[in-house]
Amino acid sequence: SECVTQVQEFYGDFLPINDDLLTLNCRDTLQMTQSAGTAWARDHVPLYQRNKDGLSSILLALRKQPSAIRYQGSSPLALQLARDLQESISQNQIFHFRGEGPLLLILDRMDDPVTPLLSQWTYQAMVHELLGLNNNRVILKGAPGVKKDLEEVVLSSDDEFFRNNRHANFGELGEAIKKLLDDFQKQTQQNSNVANLNTIEDMQNFMEKFPQIRSQSHTVSKHVALMGELARLVDVCSLMDVSQFEQELACADDHSSHIRELLEKLENPNVQTPDKLRLGLLYALRYEETGNLNRVKSAMSKGGVSNDMVGLVDVMLRYAGNKSRGPGLYGNRDALSKMTKSFLTSVQGVSNVYAQHEPVLMDIVNNIAKGKLKESSHPYVHRGNGFANKPQEIIVFMAGGVTYEEGTKI
Repeated sequence: SECVTQVQEFYGDFLPINDDLLTLNCRDTLQMTQSAGTAWARDHVPLYQRNKDGLSSILLALRKQPSAIRYQGSSPLALQLARDLQESISQNQIFHFRGEGPLLLILDRMDDPVTPLLSQWTYQAMVHELLGLNNNRVILKGAPGVKKDLEEVVLSSDDEFFRNNRHANFGELGEAIKKLLDDFQKQTQQNSNVANLNTIEDMQNFMEKFPQIRSQSHTVSKHVALMGELARLVDVCSLMDVSQFEQELACADDHSSHIRELLEKLENPNVQTPDKLRLGLLYALRYEETGNLNRVKSAMSKGGVSNDMVGLVDVMLRYAGNKSRGPGLYGNRDALSKMTKSFLTSVQGVSNVYAQHEPVLMDIVNNIAKGKLKESSHPYVHRGNGFANKPQEIIVFMAGGVTYEEGTKI
């Protein structure tokens, strides 16, 4: 009496974050990157296999077979992933989908260690960085003034306000939440006058709208609570001041000014320990060969940064210093970079001092779109017949993870 009529297989070995952004939820991938191509790589075989399987799953779920695969030439891990994936595709008939496939671009986080170190000012990124956004959930328990029903909230694309404003900057977000609150107050005033319920139809209409009003009330309360806590942390942690200096370290080359301000920040009790560490790392990456790293590490220790955290300066330089990463991080812009801050501020407005930085990924993607990405820096492991030099579709996979800034700008 029982009959199986159909069997389907779905590939979902990844976690969607936005419509165009996903994660494999892998941890400790930096050691996998460093050990690639060495005898130590065997210690990270399960993690490597997880990345390879996850990337395969993404392609299968999208029903895409790459027409070409390129990789970051400075990364042994990106090369290995590209070769192994191409071998898997060529040997497995399940990948053979019709139509022109996308360009698959495999990158390594070590090529741009600066972007993850910068404070972010868009809604989704700020929640992730300051409050923690894990599997679309945010824990507000312990935050001042937060009601019990808001101690754990969900932020996902099902929330229309979040969907429309997740890429909004901090200033735009405040205005959007004020409008959300004003609109809700107008709606509740229109529906709250019980004296006007004169007929059975009026009562039915009111009861039909009541669940919607309650749901909207929770949405408004949630975003007001999140915004309030973000604003409190921005103030308490002096994040505007810290973020502006982070941008200067990332975008400009002015050692005498930077070392002076860095030492002031490291002595400042209002600057939080994690922010002092990030500033120290940004300085070390920018001035690895010309800066006074010993002086900075000593100042970090005096400023309350633990010895283990201070040791991360050397770890960072081994992972993504000049000898490890590709040439694109600071490029050939140093001769002009001293003018970056003043130029952007005067031409585009003061608000841009918090968003001067452009991730290396944007340069790569823009060069691909123009057909100008050099094979010497990003070689092919596969290039199908008739593959266009300017592909219409690109899938980017970055071992070590991407940032919300990169997701927003892409």
